[in-house]
Amino acid sequence: MNIDHIAIAVRSVEDAATRLCTVLGYTRRTSAVSNTRQQVNVLFLGKEGSLDLKLIEPSDADSPLWGFLKRGEGLHHLCFKVPHVPSACANLEAAGARVLSQPAPGEAFDEHPIAFLYLGMGLNVEIIDTDARRGRL
Repeated sequence: MNIDHIAIAVRSVEDAATRLCTVLGYTRRTSAVSNTRQQVNVLFLGKEGSLDLKLIEPSDADSPLWGFLKRGEGLHHLCFKVPHVPSACANLEAAGARVLSQPAPGEAFDEHPIAFLYLGMGLNVEIIDTDARRGRL
């Protein structure tokens, strides 16, 4: 299990992408993609030799991400790449993690399975099993 990307909750993926590309030297790896299941828009940034950044913004007024953003923009979750999402989800749950969303197709990952868990210490994690990114530039 290795870190795949770091997710940052923002009010605007376009504004945040412009800022992070200018300040940190990242480039856009994808166009903005709507994730209807999670009610967010997603945009990936990349930089040679570094982890990807995934920017997420609420896609509509009912998005649960608005609750998070009331506290301000910032780190939302770490994403780990695993060989098999359902097995990793079960193993993490057996080790004491709380499943927030069971494995389901992830639109930003071309329908490969994703799951979200809470590890405690204020740490949410996503698990994926693919390098696929929808909207790759």
